Amino acid sequence: MSLAFREAGPADGPVALLVHGFPQSSYMWRDMTLAIADAGWRAVAPDLAGFGDSPLDPPGTWERQVEALEGFRVERGVERCVPVMHDWGALIGLRWACEHPDAVAALVISSGGFFPDGKWHGMARALRTPDVGEQTLAGLDRDGFGAVLRASSEAFDDEAIDEYWKGLADEAHRRDALELYRSGDFEKLAGYRLADLEVPVLLVWGDHDEFAPLAGAHRFERELADTELVVIEGAGHFIWDEHPERCAGALTAFLQRLA
Repeated sequence: MSLAFREAGPADGPVALLVHGFPQSSYMWRDMTLAIADAGWRAVAPDLAGFGDSPLDPPGTWERQVEALEGFRVERGVERCVPVMHDWGALIGLRWACEHPDAVAALVISSGGFFPDGKWHGMARALRTPDVGEQTLAGLDRDGFGAVLRASSEAFDDEAIDEYWKGLADEAHRRDALELYRSGDFEKLAGYRLADLEVPVLLVWGDHDEFAPLAGAHRFERELADTELVVIEGAGHFIWDEHPERCAGALTAFLQRLA
């Protein structure tokens, strides 16, 4: 199955692979792809299966998303890259990175975790609970979805909400989302050793992240040897939508040091 994607920058440039979170799509990287291209890198940002303009590829599990990301990487001819990951994109992208270490030059992690003893936030626990998750999503329409996003951040305009709503717009997509969350047992990470990658790591975090608190970034700092933490003051969870210029500055500075 081919994933939809957006791309910018020189075809022969070093590659940044941008992996979005839930409930977003590659649209969240619209400003980053241009900034990365201006820095001389090739930016490649897929819509994960069932999100944005990518078709569903059931079951919508964590494992299936990791497999689809690897298929996309091979299809696009990317030999080595820097994964840039947010939210669920971190869980998917870091698991992919551990399974394909030779393809990873560095890591950029934001607003996510990768810890076997991790705990889900309240909304995720609801989605993971049988019947409760179905009821939570069944009553959701586009306007209600927009209201939920705007309660977290004023950065979401109508265009962004329309783009992100694609991932929950019908029963099949909602079932796919529930499968993703219900496959997200953190115990599955017990066999993964992120530190063994031994690559530079940039952490980009909002200091008011209500879904992935800043404590997670500090834990990455403790557990990974070569890390740089950039805290975006006044930002919540959706930092790439909220503060694209500040995030782009941190990201491109990191990429240019790697080149």
